[in-house]
Amino acid sequence: MQTIVVKRTIKAPIEKVFDMLSDHANYKDFPGVKDSELVKKGKPHKNGVGAVREIDAGTAWFREEITAYERPVRLDYLITKSRPPMEHKGGSVRLEATAAGTEVTWSSTLRIRIPLIGGLVTKLVAPQLAKAFAGTLKSVEKRLA
Repeated sequence: MQTIVVKRTIKAPIEKVFDMLSDHANYKDFPGVKDSELVKKGKPHKNGVGAVREIDAGTAWFREEITAYERPVRLDYLITKSRPPMEHKGGSVRLEATAAGTEVTWSSTLRIRIPLIGGLVTKLVAPQLAKAFAGTLKSVEKRLA
């Protein structure tokens, strides 16, 4: 298993940052995402617990279910299906209001499930996922500036 952790302070109110990161259908507007769709609404909020989103990043594709939704401080998810296939222990986006803005910590723990070479592929993919998380957070900051 590999854990990815990305942190960034975004100069914007916590509620606005959370709302942008939890708007599943609009992930297609972030760098590296070709398409995104909310395929099942959550409760009580459409992007809340039980919501299912699909994210197409070209060579990778993910179906994710929201497992925790605590506006504006926490959004957790579990990848339930993916290409390449992976075992996912969970992902979490935590937000904290600070004097400098909103500190966001995005973490995800996973393992690529490919016989014989899965461990190597996981080590190669992890930095790319970290770059994608960082790019998403940078894009959020630009949009909210």
